[in-house]
Amino acid sequence: MERHAFAMKVKEGKMNDYRKKLGEIWPELTAYLDRNRINNFSIWNAADLIFGYYENADGAVISAEEEKVKTALTEKIQNTFTWISTPDQDMRLMYHNFGVVRENKELIRHRMFMTKLKDGCEEEYKARHDGLVAQRGDKIDPGPDSNFSIWSAGGYIFGYDEIDTTMEVEETPEAREATVAWETRQLGIMDWITNDVDWMTKEVHPSSVRLAWHN
Repeated sequence: MERHAFAMKVKEGKMNDYRKKLGEIWPELTAYLDRNRINNFSIWNAADLIFGYYENADGAVISAEEEKVKTALTEKIQNTFTWISTPDQDMRLMYHNFGVVRENKELIRHRMFMTKLKDGCEEEYKARHDGLVAQRGDKIDPGPDSNFSIWSAGGYIFGYDEIDTTMEVEETPEAREATVAWETRQLGIMDWITNDVDWMTKEVHPSSVRLAWHN
């Protein structure tokens, strides 16, 4: 399975238009996804940012005719946003924890977050997360994280996590202390866009919202 991600910024005053046009193209878009066996497709929003995630089979190739369909669909909504990622190219994968893939998504909880890197901090962010992968030994994680990836483009960070709710446990004081230490350190290299650490900083940010999803 290959994982892919894209990101864009909605133009000022165009969020309602973006939502409306997304609804208008949705039947054609989902038909395109089904024909090309693109799965677990979702679109997320916070502030004026859009993040998209999807999966397909290893080595899958889109035909020239289907590429034309995708281009035509994009053109119908293109005037509502500017690209953050490069079209038809994945963003940089900054972190991954790909565990056991759950075929049944009914007991999966999603977490999607967004941050903005401080100038010149992209490599430090990547190095810190490479360290987490090394600590884990890059082994398959039984859970609760079953599909966790963090992507970067245009100075932004986008995190996508699928969490098996049957494996979640209450956070211990020690785990909370470690989280506070990590997130405090991260504030030196990035600023939050979503509200994931508002409980710690006492700031107020929007939550990420899943605008659309197609399995």
